[in-house]
This record gives sequence, structure tokens and C-alpha cells, in this order.
Amino acid sequence: MGHEGCMNSVKYGSNELVNIILSGSNDKSVRLWDIRSDQQIQVFNGHTGAVSCVDYSPFVIKNNSEAVGGNSNVICSGSIDNTIRFWDVRSNKNELYMVKGEGDDGIICFKFLQLRKNEKKRKSNDILLVV
Repeated sequence: MGHEGCMNSVKYGSNELVNIILSGSNDKSVRLWDIRSDQQIQVFNGHTGAVSCVDYSPFVIKNNSEAVGGNSNVICSGSIDNTIRFWDVRSNKNELYMVKGEGDDGIICFKFLQLRKNEKKRKSNDILLVV
């Protein structure tokens, strides 16, 4: 049990996902691992090309499907298939959302950046995904 190709990206969890490793591979899958038990927890399939980057999203999905900031239960993966996919770790492999990139170069890396808004206009912060 495990990846059938080389791993291209690995991220260590934080908050409630501490002791959890997220990995993406040439086998087109994204996987969660528990480092305490040395066991694979979940497999996320849907990419049609090698997964080049993975990360824990800063979003939390509540029961009413509203996305808010906080301790994440969402992971994100980017692939040579030119898509970025968001997955809910609680829903056992369900893909939440997919973003298709422009061009044909594929997604090599991405980063979440927190943007601060003008306090007079709004009191919340936005999060920007940079590819």
C-alpha cells in the first residue's frame, strides 16, 4: 500500500492534523499518512497527470459548505494536468473544487498568501492562491 511512483511533494501537518503527512506523486494520487502508526489514512484520486505540489489549505469547510479561515480540514493539490484540486479530508476522498489553469504547462507549484483588507471597509481577511 502506497504510491506507485516517485513522490514529488510532501507536507507535514499542523493544528489538528499534526502527525499527518500529505504527499503527491507521479502515480496521479494524493495521500494522507499517519506517522505515528506508519499507515496510509486516505487516497485522493482525480488528477489525470502527475501531482507536483500539495499543501494544507487555509480554508475550513463547515457543514453548510461555507468556506472560512481557521484550522484546515481541506487539502490542495496541483498537477501536470493543469488543475488545482481542493479535497475535504473529513468526507473520505470527496473533491470540493477544481481550478483549471490557463495554457498547457501544468501546475508546478502554488502558495497561499493572506491579504489584509482595509479595516474601514471590512474586518475579514482574504486568502490568495498564487500559482
